[in-house]
Amino acid sequence: MPTSDAHAAGSAAITLHHRLEPEDQARADFYALLARLYADAPDAALLRAIATAPSLGVVVHIDGAGEPGGGLPAAWDQLRAASSAMDAGAAADEYNNLFVGVGRSDVNLHASHWLTGFMMEKPLADVRATLARLGLSRRDGVSLVEDHLASLLETMRILVAGHDDRRPASLAVQREIFERHISGWAFACCSAILDSLVANYYRKVAQFTIEFLALERDSFAID
Repeated sequence: MPTSDAHAAGSAAITLHHRLEPEDQARADFYALLARLYADAPDAALLRAIATAPSLGVVVHIDGAGEPGGGLPAAWDQLRAASSAMDAGAAADEYNNLFVGVGRSDVNLHASHWLTGFMMEKPLADVRATLARLGLSRRDGVSLVEDHLASLLETMRILVAGHDDRRPASLAVQREIFERHISGWAFACCSAILDSLVANYYRKVAQFTIEFLALERDSFAID
């Protein structure tokens, strides 16, 4: 995971060392949360924290079938509800069956797989080169490689929020990393989770990820 001291799998919360606008703090929080959820299954404390978190405070429209409409607020509410009903043991089983498996996972969370069909290929080398240019590297003892979805989301968290003495990156740098290393494959990966017969709780995680990353993509396109 590309961070000097912190690891997204260690805590649902992050410590911001620089004053951020509320919008950027929210972005950093969501990147941290998603990095944590893709790094490992949520424990009981994290499930409880998500379940009791406030809504996004946006009125959600109702579609013609009487169901909540799409968008980030609806996806967040559905993730909150799923977290309230989910058991930590069941979440661990689902994570292992979905992303670890025996011999072959149901859904692969690495950019190299989605972009080339093979692990440890050029996309991983490209991510490592980008991280080196930014002065970031995988922390010792961290098993996830740099092109894992959790690692890339944690990278975005650091770029948005900064870390220790590291200042937040410019919007141009954030856009570059997002477009170069995330947007080209993460949507397809999350769609595969939605289609997986193994997924239950992680369908809600994937849908929220899609909505959040789509908002990021559209915001970068405007700025």
